Amino acid sequence: MNIPASSIQRNNFSINCNGRLVDLNTPKIMGILNLTPDSFSDGGKFNNEKSALLHAEKLLNDGADFIDIGAQSTRPNAEYLSAEEEIRRIGNVISLIKKEFPEALISIDTFYADVVKFGYNEGMDVVNDISGGYFDENLLPTVAETKLPYILMHSNTSYSTMHEKIHYDDITMSVNYYFSEKINQLQKLGIYDIVLDPGFGFGKTVEDQYKMIEEVEHLGFGRFPLLIGISRKSFIYKPLNKKPLEIGEETQKLHRKVLEKGAKILRVHDVAETKNLVGEL
Repeated sequence: MNIPASSIQRNNFSINCNGRLVDLNTPKIMGILNLTPDSFSDGGKFNNEKSALLHAEKLLNDGADFIDIGAQSTRPNAEYLSAEEEIRRIGNVISLIKKEFPEALISIDTFYADVVKFGYNEGMDVVNDISGGYFDENLLPTVAETKLPYILMHSNTSYSTMHEKIHYDDITMSVNYYFSEKINQLQKLGIYDIVLDPGFGFGKTVEDQYKMIEEVEHLGFGRFPLLIGISRKSFIYKPLNKKPLEIGEETQKLHRKVLEKGAKILRVHDVAETKNLVGEL
């Protein structure tokens, strides 16, 4: 896909997080806080309130701008949870973090409308949805009611198929077509603070994922801020015959590349290392 760089519109990006305007022209770091016993790389480490709060403190001290809380693993073959179980796992974590660290910005990684309602009442700032609203028909109208920023991720359109590999003639064009349709739907609902996530690790081949990295500047045509989530992803470590915790150097090289190509948010496990990288650019 050859689009002249000069033809891509460049905007000044910001999002309104509960009345707080967050400037994304300087890249931001989203630290991952998994409240799950079965996450692929840190499952069970932070699934109680005390350990979750301590890890949130570490993420913030290391330089995270956002804390992304996930109560349901979306790795292949993970246990499928109800909204009620997600809410039970989250418990008081959002309110505890907000009490201890009032300036912290919190996103919730969920595809359920009821979890968004719960998180909003607890003080969350951003909705991070892997499903594009396909897994729960009430999700997008609920996001619109909250007026929170929405992270739109590209993935397959059902929970059962989200990791099935699809053949794309041109991955960048396909992702952009998906984004274009969904953005139109979101804006009709009144959702305008939109961040785009191309969905690394979800139904894409290793080759397609590296192609997306090479063409990051063309994803979304520069109209919306891009979030890139490649931390500990299998398309990096499996071809190298390594484990998720052994690819720090390779991941930071890819982080540098996507930042240089215009990415605005990096969703990561290793905040301190990523903060150092951002400071070098």
